[in-house]
Amino acid sequence: MDRSYQEEPVGLEASLLQMINDHNHASAILRERTEKAKKEAIQTAVRVSDLLVNALNGGVQEVFINEKRIEMEIRAVAATIMQFTKQTDQWLTASHAINTAVKEIGDFENWMKIMELECKSISAAICNIHQE
Repeated sequence: MDRSYQEEPVGLEASLLQMINDHNHASAILRERTEKAKKEAIQTAVRVSDLLVNALNGGVQEVFINEKRIEMEIRAVAATIMQFTKQTDQWLTASHAINTAVKEIGDFENWMKIMELECKSISAAICNIHQE
């Protein structure tokens, strides 16, 4: 009996050692799987991050190109406005000159009518004097 009692602890010890080995093996497998999953998650996160950055950069690049186009259009419109402003100023100067000329013609015509009336008046006065 002493022997069987001593064999049992050896069997129990072997079982415990086996359980510890199985646990260590399972823990190692779990660690490997966890590490593998962690690496895959990091790679996936990096890929998603790169895709998001590329998508955002594409949008930013498009906005930048559109901004440059708008700035060029603004410069073109500003140049056209300046050209139209100069042309409008020229037209205003020309129309002012025409208005001045028309006023002068009207003044001259009015002067001519006054002169005509005065000449008729003088002529009538001379005729009256001569007839008397």
